[in-house]
Amino acid sequence: MIVTIQIKNLRLRTFIGFNEEERIKKQDVIINISLNYDATAAAQTDNVDNACNYKVLTKQVIERVETQSFNLLEKMAAEIIDLIRPLDEVLQAEVEIDKPHALRFADSVSVRVGYHKRKS
Repeated sequence: MIVTIQIKNLRLRTFIGFNEEERIKKQDVIINISLNYDATAAAQTDNVDNACNYKVLTKQVIERVETQSFNLLEKMAAEIIDLIRPLDEVLQAEVEIDKPHALRFADSVSVRVGYHKRKS
């Protein structure tokens, strides 16, 4: 049984951008993560040890994003995918990051990146 976990609208502050004013003041980013994993064992056993621990992952994302600075949203998204990649149970993932008010007449600019585990 494949289950999708969605972490929606994780609102963090970080240094994002390459303009001088972006390097001295933290800005908001909104992160959405979607994880697909085989939850057969979790559903059968009702045991958290058999489930994807999204709480631990979220704490890692918060730590990574809020303690580093990034020139590009692409780099930030790649860093989050790098946190997901070692999770054996995750079959595929998608990360979308919005930078609100990045453009004058737009609500936000976003980057979306995906990851699919290769079959052995």
